[in-house]
Amino acid sequence: MQRFSGQTVFVTGGNKGIGLGIARRFAEEGAKVAIAAIEADTTDVAMRLASETGTEVLGLQLDVTDGVAVRQAYAEAEARLGPLSVSVQNAGVITIAKVEDLSEREWDLNLDVNTKGVFLCCQEAVARFRASGTKGRLINTASGQARQGFIYTPHYAASKFGVVGLTQSLAKELAREGITVNAICPGIIHTEMWDYNDRVWGKMLGDYGPGELMAEWVEGIPMGRAGTPAEVGALVAFLASADAAYITGQTINVDGGLIMS
Repeated sequence: MQRFSGQTVFVTGGNKGIGLGIARRFAEEGAKVAIAAIEADTTDVAMRLASETGTEVLGLQLDVTDGVAVRQAYAEAEARLGPLSVSVQNAGVITIAKVEDLSEREWDLNLDVNTKGVFLCCQEAVARFRASGTKGRLINTASGQARQGFIYTPHYAASKFGVVGLTQSLAKELAREGITVNAICPGIIHTEMWDYNDRVWGKMLGDYGPGELMAEWVEGIPMGRAGTPAEVGALVAFLASADAAYITGQTINVDGGLIMS
């Protein structure tokens, strides 16, 4: 399929994990893709993805908590790739700590990246949709922890519940303009972040070796396995497509049935 041929897609946190899976899906379907991430390797990742998919991919180093930097990144993406059609707010962080050990710095980091960063990118994308008259698509990455918080991560859960509220509010505001706003809630996905989760939660919850806690949790998934970034990318591509034009303000789980709500 080439559902996004000629369109420009912006993906934050697009240099690895779920973000790279999303960016790859759009590139495979013909989109010109800007991947933005704080890591210095983002340009190299973009070059590899362009080579593998045969489409134009731009890599931008970006701190999504910096409003000025966000505006500059979106401006560069449009200048080099053309008017924006889809913006995927995927950049995120997680830290894990007991309540008595959770620092104010950790709280601020999670809320700044996971919630404020989503808002700043949505805000800039909407301005660009309006300037070009585009009925654009906003897709925000929340988490299973936007459905139910988990132990030792109150700050992360709060940040992801915030993404859902933000998504619903913007969806109501922008619906009459034909701009849709939806969120996704990935569950256990094979990524570097889940390697971190397995390692840190494993130490805090018991004497788990590498991979053992994640394997135990996967047993509780009705489908009996963890997901892949490509499977998350498939959902995001659907929400960005013309087939989802009448879907807005929704938060959709992609977790193999782990949470059914």
